[in-house]
Order: sequence, then structure tokens, then C-alpha cells
Amino acid sequence: MSEHSNQSDIIYLSGFGSYISTEAIPNTLPNNQNSPQSCSYGLYAEQLSGTAFTAPRHKNLHSWLYRIRPSVITATDYESYDSNGRYDIYEGFQSLVIEPKPLRWNPLDIDDIPPTNFIEGLQVVCGTGDPSLKEGLCIYNYVANSSMINTAFYSSDGDFLIVPEHGSMIVITELGRLIVNSSEIVVIPRGIRFSIQIINNESIRGYALETFSGHFELPSLGVIGSNGLANPRDFLIPTAWYEDIDNQSAGENYSYNLINKYMGKLFKRSLNHSPFDVVGWHGNYYPFKYDLKHFNTINTVSYDHPDPSIFTVLTCPSNEPGVAIADFVIFPPRWMVAEHTFRPPYFHRNCMSEYMGMIYGKYDGKGDGFVPGGSSLHSVMTPHGPDAGSFVKASHVDLSPVYFNEGLAFMFETNYLLKVSTTYLHSKKLQSNYWQCWADLPKLFSPP
Repeated sequence: MSEHSNQSDIIYLSGFGSYISTEAIPNTLPNNQNSPQSCSYGLYAEQLSGTAFTAPRHKNLHSWLYRIRPSVITATDYESYDSNGRYDIYEGFQSLVIEPKPLRWNPLDIDDIPPTNFIEGLQVVCGTGDPSLKEGLCIYNYVANSSMINTAFYSSDGDFLIVPEHGSMIVITELGRLIVNSSEIVVIPRGIRFSIQIINNESIRGYALETFSGHFELPSLGVIGSNGLANPRDFLIPTAWYEDIDNQSAGENYSYNLINKYMGKLFKRSLNHSPFDVVGWHGNYYPFKYDLKHFNTINTVSYDHPDPSIFTVLTCPSNEPGVAIADFVIFPPRWMVAEHTFRPPYFHRNCMSEYMGMIYGKYDGKGDGFVPGGSSLHSVMTPHGPDAGSFVKASHVDLSPVYFNEGLAFMFETNYLLKVSTTYLHSKKLQSNYWQCWADLPKLFSPP
């Protein structure tokens, strides 16, 4: 794979949950069956299952891939991945500790870092559960300044939802390519191989959520009706694309590193060919991206601040109705018109954990301290809310209609109680005085 892949020919299909058929060469896909005795052009048929065979039809996810070489071909056996002294995400997850207090971090440094690709730049912030039981999740921050050259990654543990804050990237997957910019997200389901390239040598930084069970869905709209929030047609799906590169065409020394995250630990094996050799595919299990600017925001037009669930883009539901393993929620530009109302987010104690990040600008519930690339964690039943300055300002501001266009924040909300990595608890980026943002909230009680 070249470091700078051609972007001009990247095209997409659309429609969340759609059953897709796409081929880079006409007549690649077999007619009326999945596994013919001989595939077109000498390809191999391979099924990729994202759910159990017997999952209900409306939940059943799988795709058929028609590739130059089957995935079982490898040049070396599995071996432990050597982090070469870099951050080790396995150790990061194993070191999680209990810490209930509110936490907030400054952004990761993006300048003057050694050459680092996306996988090398993943850092565990918090998480819980056990990927071997397919229960729990892990939240990461990432920073990178190099492309994954001749390197691909896949997770056996769960689905990745990636939220870029700075920079653009090309996400090359087995099922095609996507360009993902800041203010967009990309979801890469369990098992799908991918490689991330930076564009024009610009560093990238952002956030990622890995869920160990289930898959992301659009939230039910209930009485909202048929339309609103994230509309299905705005989700973009890659079209088939392949490269046929191996040690015969590129030289006998050609080697491709394939990194697998399995039960939290990274393993590596070498291939003598590119794994991105799928010439055509059909199915409903695939990566996709979404532009957050397309979110159809719904807000109050009378009074009171609605619950943040009204801003849910995607949900990964649990087995308990209405309770999420994880919700991805945004706080986008929107009209604020509520009358006789405290308009910022209210003071809150929640049965869910809330991890927030800032994509650009500022958050209407916080003043200084919560900046793009930064993050915060408010754990289950840990009090949180607007800081003192925001409270005083919002309590006296004129309540004329206002279009808030000063920032885009997001939240990973989960039913789980999250533990925090020791690296992040002792990080220089941790704002040790975060709790003081509420210290100056005045006593206003005035009984008759």
C-alpha cells in the first residue's frame, strides 16, 4: 500500500443498515448464490459473520467477500506484538482502577511526538468488563503523525467507533476506503481489517470507543415519528476496492504486518501480500461513516432543557429495553429558545457513566478548561453540571432566541461503572483542580 492513496476515486453508497452489493470489477459477484463451485476471475468466497448464524433476521449481520486470497493464508504464525517501549493498550486495560471523582484532562500533545501510527497512538482512558465474555467496553484517546504503512489491524474484541478531533484520515478497509474528517465519525465492526493513513502529513487526534458486545444501531424515535436525529440516508458505506500486491509483484522482501487485538492483547503475524484484496462483496456487515453536521437536532420550543438522550446519534443496546451498553451523543449547534428556563445542561447525578470530548469550540455548560481534544469523565452517581461561571451567566442572561454555534461536543454514555487507567490517573494532562470549577457556586437560598 502506498503512503498516499488516491482520494479522487473514493465513492460511497448510502443508507444505514442497507444490504449492499458492490464490485470493483463487473461480474465479480455470483448470481443467485453465495459460494459457487468456482468464483469469477479465480477469486475465493469468504463469509464474514458479525452475529451468530441463528440471530433473529432483523439483527443478523454478515457479508460475503470475494477476494484474491482467503484470509487463512499467512506467512508466519501468530506472535505477541512488541510495543517497542510504546504505550501498551493491554497493560492499560489491565491496570484499570476504581476512582469515582469527576475527572478532566487536557488534550494529548500533537506536536513533537516520535513517529506514531494510529495503533501505536491508542491510549486506554477508562473501561470495564472482559472481552473474553463479550461484556464491557473500552474508551481510548489517540494521537498519530504517521500512516500505517504495510500494517493492518483488526479487533476480535469488539466494534470501534472513532471520533476525529484534529486532522483527516483515509481509512482503508477490506470492504473499501473512507475519508474521515473532523466532525465526522467512522464505525469499524469487529473483525474487519483496516489501516489508517494520515493526509498531507497532518497529525491526527481524537477519541475511540470499543464495545465488546452488540453492534451500533439507530435509536428508536418513538413519538418523534419517522424522521429526525441521524437520518439513515446520511450514513455512507464504502464501495469495493482492492490492491493486488504480493512478494511476487513487489519483490521477495515484501511483507505486511497484520495486528490482531484478541482478549485485550495484541498479536502480530506477517503476510506476503496485502490483506486489502476483496474485489467484490455483498451483505449488511461493513464499516460506515457519518457527518455530524447532518444531524437533525430536536430541542424544546417551550421550556426546560430536554434530557441529552434527544441528541443520540447511535446506540449499542443492552438486553434490557431502553438501557444502552453505550450511546453516542452529540451537543451540536442548535437554536436555544426555551422561555423562563436555565438553558445549559442541568445539575445531574446519573445512573450512567458519562465520558465527554470536545471536537471544536466550547461547550455551553463549561467555561475555560474543557477544550478541543480534552475530555472528562463523570462516573455513575458522581455529581456534575455547569461550572460556577456558566451558572451565574445563564441565570441572568436575556432569554431571546439564540443560535448556539460555538462548539461541538460529544458523549459516550454507558450503563457500566467505568474504571480509569493508572496512566491517565497520573497523567500530567489530568486537571487535578477540576473539582474547583464548582467551588464558587453561591448560596442563593433566601427563605421567606
